[in-house]
Amino acid sequence: MVYLPAPEQAATHAVTNQPPPLTPYDASDDPVLLEGLRREGAGWAEEGIRRLGLRAGSAEAQEWADQANRHEPVLRTHDRYGNRVDEVDFHPSWHHLMRTAVAEGLAGTPWSEDRPGAHVARTAGGLVWGHTDAGHGCPTSMTYAAIPALRKGPELAKVYEPLLTGREYEPELRVPAEKRGLLAGMGMTEKQGGSDVRTNTTVATPTAESGVYTLRGHKWFTSAPMCDVFLVLAQAPGGLSCFLVPRILPDGSRNTFRIQRLKDKLGNRSNASSEPEFDGTVAWLVGPEGQGVKTIIEMVNCTRLDCVMMSATLMRRTLVEAGHHARHRSAFGARLVDQPLMRNVLADLALESEAATALTLRLAGAADRAVRGDADEQAFRRIATAVGKYWVTKRGPAFTAEALECLGGNGYVEDSGMPRHYREAPLLSIWEGSGNVNALDVLRALRRAPDTAQALFGELALAQGSDVRLDAAVARLKDLLATTSEAGARRLVEHMALTLQASLLVRHAPSAVADAFCATRLGGDWGHAFGTLPDAADVEAILDRALPGRN
Repeated sequence: MVYLPAPEQAATHAVTNQPPPLTPYDASDDPVLLEGLRREGAGWAEEGIRRLGLRAGSAEAQEWADQANRHEPVLRTHDRYGNRVDEVDFHPSWHHLMRTAVAEGLAGTPWSEDRPGAHVARTAGGLVWGHTDAGHGCPTSMTYAAIPALRKGPELAKVYEPLLTGREYEPELRVPAEKRGLLAGMGMTEKQGGSDVRTNTTVATPTAESGVYTLRGHKWFTSAPMCDVFLVLAQAPGGLSCFLVPRILPDGSRNTFRIQRLKDKLGNRSNASSEPEFDGTVAWLVGPEGQGVKTIIEMVNCTRLDCVMMSATLMRRTLVEAGHHARHRSAFGARLVDQPLMRNVLADLALESEAATALTLRLAGAADRAVRGDADEQAFRRIATAVGKYWVTKRGPAFTAEALECLGGNGYVEDSGMPRHYREAPLLSIWEGSGNVNALDVLRALRRAPDTAQALFGELALAQGSDVRLDAAVARLKDLLATTSEAGARRLVEHMALTLQASLLVRHAPSAVADAFCATRLGGDWGHAFGTLPDAADVEAILDRALPGRN
């Protein structure tokens, strides 16, 4: 056998024309994010957002995200002695991510802060910390969203709200009132109905103690089963009602919460989603009997905002990755980022990302002001959140696929992280009502609450006269409102979303961004895939804004 000298052995392993690792990077290095933060009344949080952005882009936090998804949660139904425990074990990286998110106020904290912009600051924090892992955003989102629903039961809120709004993460299952911080989940859907929760078959039977019931039934998608308490829908004698279900009862015993299995999901794999069985499960009524949907709807509005936020986050995260690759990769004699067609693709993605981020922060601002009693913002939030949830989450899968393609084969391998982002994107369109559910919610709001349409057009009027294409789109929207049937709901909501995004960009973005968006999304000067901007688009200005330091 002949052995070659070591240098010759290694010659074929020389690595050239490959980008360096993206990390460390600053996830908050986005003018759209920072401008929106200030515009929506939370400029006071900028220093903290910048600090969190650096942490999110650190090698340590990115490694946590990778490990939490590679080492998925494991269900333990019984302990070694045969006792039923129904616990889920997580990799330590999951707990690092959760501890940071809770400590940074990304769970229930805004509800305890009597400060304008608190909900905007939380959303901005999610837009940067979400550059790590999307899965742990599920329990933090549900904890945030549980508070307004829980307030329908003042006595329960008095006990649990201070713990749900804290910044302490304690993953161990213990008596809730004895912990320094709690997490909340929810259990609405069942196998026979999905989003049609009024067909739920879980039964709630009153006990001799006022407000206390026992539940019997099987839930279909209950994410984050490791949470301390859950808001659950069940059929009480007075109709579908909302209940609070703790994992551990006040006397220290385990409530009956039998986890039948964890879902084997396309994405969101760091997070556990389960099917729990209730059988004599103790629950406390939240709000009046028969008003379960009305009680829990505020929770849904909050989690829908988070779906928009996370879709915008995935867009920004994958755009940053695509831009980084293009800056450092050369082909056919030039860097990818200097080649006209790649610049067109990246600029088109940048427009989509900016529009998604601007809308997310506008929705967060509406939520913040609605909580403080602004009736106009309450009406705007009611319709615009469903519009944003429908459209931004729909754009996510196509966007992440295009960003992945910018890396070519490098983006198709797991080590790049891009496949994980791609698998995550479809969830956000499905969670909290799929596209049809959200589109129909928009129609329902328009029919039942005329002030929602007034609020939407009041928002659009702020940009009136600034762009002829936008003015024409608003006029067309008014026509659509008068003629759209249920079958045309998606078409109507899509037009609403694009018009709303365009109005925000016309008012707040540089002219190059607003002009290109209106020309393509409203004016029709666009193809059917990303990278089809017209020659007149100021691609350089768009990229300089979206990818600072690209040269």
